[in-house]
Amino acid sequence: MIKKSDIHIQNKRAGFDYEFLEKFVAGIRLAGTEIKSIRAGKASLVDSYCYFTNHELYVQGMHISEYTHGTCNNHEPKRDRKLLLKKKELFRLEKKAKEKGLTIIAFHMFINDRGLAKLEIALAKGKKEFDKREDIKQKDNNRELDRIKKSF
Repeated sequence: MIKKSDIHIQNKRAGFDYEFLEKFVAGIRLAGTEIKSIRAGKASLVDSYCYFTNHELYVQGMHISEYTHGTCNNHEPKRDRKLLLKKKELFRLEKKAKEKGLTIIAFHMFINDRGLAKLEIALAKGKKEFDKREDIKQKDNNRELDRIKKSF
């Protein structure tokens, strides 16, 4: 019996800098030492984004540290990795990503119940400065409301 994994690696800035329009869960093509490093929690999604090459989706900027017990066959930490999605999703994403102002970002990596590494990606639109300030105001207001509700 496989237990649910506690590995959840997030790009916390992504939610602040981008507005998510559509979310997808993609598989990642990894080397043997890469999955071992991810299970050890040695990965980072900061500044990672996705791009298309020959109708295939790749993630760039994702850092997976070298495996400590790896030999000379260890992986390169910042290499581009292929993402695995259904053809329909790939075509739809590629079409949407060509629109002005839209990009594909990686914001959450996890290990599923079967032990496979999955990456949550989103078709996103960059937020302007006033949008970010509005989000902060909304968060503060919600926090105040929660405090008032708890006091009664």
